[in-house]
Amino acid sequence: MATTDRGTPQGHPTDASFGDPPPQPQPKPPSGPRLRLPDNPRDLLKDPRVKRWGPPIGAGLLAGVLAAWLVGWRLGLLVAVLVPVAYAYRRSRNTSSVAAWQKSSAAERRTERQLRSLTKSGYRILHARAVPRDDEGVSDGKIDHLVVGPSGVYAIDSEKWDRRLPVRTLSHLKLFHGPFNKKDRLDEARWEAQQASKMLSAKVGFEVPVQASVAIYGPSIPWKVMRVRDVDVYAGNRARAYLRRRPKILTETDVERIYEAALAVLPPKYPTDE
Repeated sequence: MATTDRGTPQGHPTDASFGDPPPQPQPKPPSGPRLRLPDNPRDLLKDPRVKRWGPPIGAGLLAGVLAAWLVGWRLGLLVAVLVPVAYAYRRSRNTSSVAAWQKSSAAERRTERQLRSLTKSGYRILHARAVPRDDEGVSDGKIDHLVVGPSGVYAIDSEKWDRRLPVRTLSHLKLFHGPFNKKDRLDEARWEAQQASKMLSAKVGFEVPVQASVAIYGPSIPWKVMRVRDVDVYAGNRARAYLRRRPKILTETDVERIYEAALAVLPPKYPTDE
């Protein structure tokens, strides 16, 4: 007598008829750097970003809570946001590629900010370059900004003068700031440019004129650009326009050759900066 399988009713397949279930896709770990919190919370306080932004953010929150309690939550929120923003703005004004200028030398920083945009027009710029002593042992100097570009080579010195005293010139030979004759300052700027010209010319093998100029911040300057004792004198906020409005005399190849020569013969005044 035949026997029948009584496992499952007719028409209902068993689990084995399906085979093994397909494997489920495993989630991929996130790519890129992952933010890792330190094991010791005290290590977080040593992070430079926390040290930099912790105090202004904390001050903003404290000021915001106080303003919200005294006036209202809208003003409190505004104050909490504005305090860190004001800190960031002030910090950007003090930022410089020359570390020695970050705590002082506001005039140099202002000129540096103006010159940054010139790099898009083919200009190469070096800041705070030392001028070594010459053969006669004359004291070494410093060029605040050496600019090499299509319109030539320029040695720019940035000056911050007392705004209460007027600036005037006499027959393109003398420059006065109030009662003070600035002859020595102009002669120093001209000497620095002459020394740079000699060293650059010797390095590249052809003559490289370097035009000396002084950008003055503070007092009103009653002219656009005036040459006094072979030094161009102008208001500090005109430094960028002073360079842009000149005819092109150097090719891109010339600019690069002179720039590389300047890196070699005019070392940084503050060696720790580079």
